[in-house]
Amino acid sequence: MAAGAAAWVLSAPHPAVPPGTALTDGDAARGQLVFAAADCASCHASPGQGDRLRLGGGLALPSPYGTFRVPNISAHPEDGIGRWSTAELANALLAGVSPDGRHYYPAFPYTSYARMRLDDVRDLAAYLRTLPAVAGRAPPHEISVVFRLRRVLGLWKLMFLDTTPIGDEPSRSAAWNRGRYLVEAVTHCAECHSSRSIFGAIKPETRFAGGTDPEGVGFVPNITPARIGHWSAADIAEVLRSGRTPDHGRVGSSMVGVVTNTAMLPQADRDAIAVYVKSLPARPTPQP
Repeated sequence: MAAGAAAWVLSAPHPAVPPGTALTDGDAARGQLVFAAADCASCHASPGQGDRLRLGGGLALPSPYGTFRVPNISAHPEDGIGRWSTAELANALLAGVSPDGRHYYPAFPYTSYARMRLDDVRDLAAYLRTLPAVAGRAPPHEISVVFRLRRVLGLWKLMFLDTTPIGDEPSRSAAWNRGRYLVEAVTHCAECHSSRSIFGAIKPETRFAGGTDPEGVGFVPNITPARIGHWSAADIAEVLRSGRTPDHGRVGSSMVGVVTNTAMLPQADRDAIAVYVKSLPARPTPQP
């Protein structure tokens, strides 16, 4: 009984922002860049239509645990997040906690977003409120009964969720520090470019070294110097702008949508991402 009570207490959701906290409005223009960097449209845009700003959700995300359905994050007051406060959005992104106090599944990459700066969340919230409301809710997740007890995710977070803020390294350049923040938090590159354990957490020894494509087709490549060490920082920045690789190829699969978004960023941000990626430790590509 005592062990069960302890597990219940330890697994409780912990919001990053106390309930009822009023956060001032952010800057929607800056939020548009956060929206692009965070690749929000690639998952949340309604499938089957061409407007990437209609965020009605519904995309199916297959996984070893079942199929997750991406929710509506449009400004619709009932079906989307139109009634959410900025604090509630912050808790979703920074803590993986819903407005009704439940844990989100980490198919939503809050495991990276948790290290975002609150100012970026405020700006993102301001931009999301400018986008059209889309009616309709995504179908429910199709996952095993074993994984439907969300409270267990609280214990998973204790083991695998890192909420440590990303501060600047004084010995590094401004570009490297900016790139580190973007790659490790906002653009969440490791979420796809890594392999995962049986618990669904990134294996540290494979971080950025490649992993199974989240769409279930193929393998996301290794982006450490072990695989792309011959690429220059300018080459990497160009991939993020146009999708063209220095080997005269083009990116494919889910990376096409990523490039659509990174192409919207200032050149300085693409350059910063490239500087940081060039500095990653070389790691061998794991077996698919």
